[in-house]
Amino acid sequence: MTSRGFAELVLIVDDVPKAAGFYRDVVGLQLEHETDDSWAWFWAGKPGVAQRIALHRGPLLFEEHSPYPEGERFGRVHFAFDVARDELDGAVARVRAAGVDVYGPVEFDEPFNAQSYYFYDPDGNLLEFFSPR
Repeated sequence: MTSRGFAELVLIVDDVPKAAGFYRDVVGLQLEHETDDSWAWFWAGKPGVAQRIALHRGPLLFEEHSPYPEGERFGRVHFAFDVARDELDGAVARVRAAGVDVYGPVEFDEPFNAQSYYFYDPDGNLLEFFSPR
């Protein structure tokens, strides 16, 4: 698999609106969308290009499989690799062949239109293979 770069980076924060203000006003990122007090999404580069930073308060997908205790289950970071659709099956197979549990697929509709698989690295960080349709 040849990674096309990061698709997203999710940062766990205590106060999403406060953190969103910082990333918008201080860092200068453009807000993609803010759903509620638990999520805010920013473009990490050019708007419309699948490189984003999210701010989140609360649990993540597949957190129950993490080796860490509740409240720390996702490790320090969740990040996603943008994987071409024709390379996704091979990438997932390679992770499974290494003896790593893979969770998914998860199908995302608008605004993402993608399929994702999730797995943990040896340090307990949640990684994702994100493949847009």
